[in-house]
Amino acid sequence: MLNGLIISLPLVVLVYIFWQLFIFLDQIIPIDDKKPGLGLLVLLLVLIAIGFLGNTLIAAPIKTSFARFLKRFPLLKTIYSAISDLMSAFVGKKKSFKKAVLVDFSQGEGMQKIGFITDEELEVLNGDFENKVAVYFPHAYSYTGDLFLVDKSKIHPIDSPPSDVMKYIISGGVSEIKKDDE
Repeated sequence: MLNGLIISLPLVVLVYIFWQLFIFLDQIIPIDDKKPGLGLLVLLLVLIAIGFLGNTLIAAPIKTSFARFLKRFPLLKTIYSAISDLMSAFVGKKKSFKKAVLVDFSQGEGMQKIGFITDEELEVLNGDFENKVAVYFPHAYSYTGDLFLVDKSKIHPIDSPPSDVMKYIISGGVSEIKKDDE
């Protein structure tokens, strides 16, 4: 009985929360009590229209003004660009964390650290980095991390989805990593 309760209680609570959220959202625009979901549908269509208009008509002038503002303050522009690039690496179209790797950090001690290759060419650095790659090491319980240039011989690929590896690192090693074939 206790096992059944442990398994079913979270599911029941989740279904209840979604049902209450559905009812709440459906009543924001009350249209017809006999057709549940119609108010929610209208609400979603209105939000999509506002998002589209906001992104096309309103956002463009604001983005232009903000870009002009940042040009006047180079330090703010640098910080904003770095944060923006980092966020787009996690969730944007760019998604830079495609290759999860283990990196050997000790001389025969067996200590390794999990990271993500972010740049294999290092052209932006204008130096002799032929055998090195840029590896980003996220911190646990944070969205910060460190960037190291690592010799290619110290890198071992991880055969898991990068999103699972990132979740594993950020959780401090508590989350499970699934293999690609699962």
